[in-house]
Amino acid sequence: MPVLEINNGSSSQQGQGKCMFCGCVEGGVPEKTIEPICNIEGRTEFCEMNGDIRINGKSSTVLQVGMMTENSSWIIGPYARKGDREALSHVTKWRVKTGVKDGDNGVHQCNRYHGVPAVVFSLGGYAGNNFHDYTDIIIPLYLTSRRFNGEVKFLITNKNPWWINKFKTILRNLSHYDPIDIDNEQQVHCFPTVIIGLKRYPKELTINPSRSPHSMKEFRQFLRTTYSLKKTTAVKLTNNNPKKRPRLLILSRKKTRAFTNTKAIATMARTLGYKVTIAETDSNVAKVAETINACDVMMGVHGAGLTNMVFLPSNAILIQIVPIGGFEWLARTDFEEPSKDMNLRYLEYKIKTEESTLIQQYPPYHEVLRNPGAIAKQGWYAFKAVYLQQQNVKLDIHRFRPILSRAIELLHE
Repeated sequence: MPVLEINNGSSSQQGQGKCMFCGCVEGGVPEKTIEPICNIEGRTEFCEMNGDIRINGKSSTVLQVGMMTENSSWIIGPYARKGDREALSHVTKWRVKTGVKDGDNGVHQCNRYHGVPAVVFSLGGYAGNNFHDYTDIIIPLYLTSRRFNGEVKFLITNKNPWWINKFKTILRNLSHYDPIDIDNEQQVHCFPTVIIGLKRYPKELTINPSRSPHSMKEFRQFLRTTYSLKKTTAVKLTNNNPKKRPRLLILSRKKTRAFTNTKAIATMARTLGYKVTIAETDSNVAKVAETINACDVMMGVHGAGLTNMVFLPSNAILIQIVPIGGFEWLARTDFEEPSKDMNLRYLEYKIKTEESTLIQQYPPYHEVLRNPGAIAKQGWYAFKAVYLQQQNVKLDIHRFRPILSRAIELLHE
């Protein structure tokens, strides 16, 4: 977890607020100087600094030169998952200093001046997991940088070339400039405005329109424009046109939480009138986006692949298959609640023990099957090792059929 350090004797506020360690006078009224605005909120912390801002990537330092009379400093990990020790253990910590002056020890002269703002963020943490790519990085980056209309430079710490290549189209549509691998820069880069860290809201995959000029509707429109997606709304079924068939996407997985009877599911769905596509997501975001956007219903076992619901057309239906193991809270917070903000309809199917392949690995009396809560009490890694990494799903076709029938009913409404 990032450690905040104050080098002067001024008081500091704990918790939420927009005037953190920034030279505020009594009553929260800012001084008559340009100051950084530092936010420490639910799952994120970030600072916006204006003036003569100098960045030394070699020492992971951001300096605000000559703008404040008092000297303050703090340390920030620019990854939007505050409080998650595991994620932040893979994130470079940056020291931010204010009130320094030319000539002070450690204050370097500018080697390269940029006339546009900069955003510093990390590709450490859980980058590479599709769910965390969007909720920890992509959506927060959109929230933080969209206001600049492309006239902003991204300074990336913990650079991940694979990640940058995967999301290059999104990065290009948020910034007109190539990202800078700031960790390996030998020059001191200077900017008029710098934001260290990314804005985000506590809930997963969510933008709170009451606290932001943006919304998930706007973000999804941004994705449609970015990837030239054609379908804006799911099919509307009518009794007057019974030949119209909705398209169902079955998300397949190769390793864990995979369907073991995918063909049987597809066959049953076709008898209900669906056109069926079976696909596994990969790093080709443009192709994934096109495939998912063409569908009216998407179904899959709880996992990062469901995050691609961001590409579904409005009024489409997400069906989340919930494995055994006490996934209810994760299912709700990760996908059910976010789907509502995306103007999607949501259906859920909780499998029975008999539909989990764990019954082939453990005897019927084992606590893995009869008392998942006992495994959960052993910690996240014990839970993950069993229910996320060992479990596949064989759907009971007859029991699941009413869910797909209900989806068709919703497409009639």
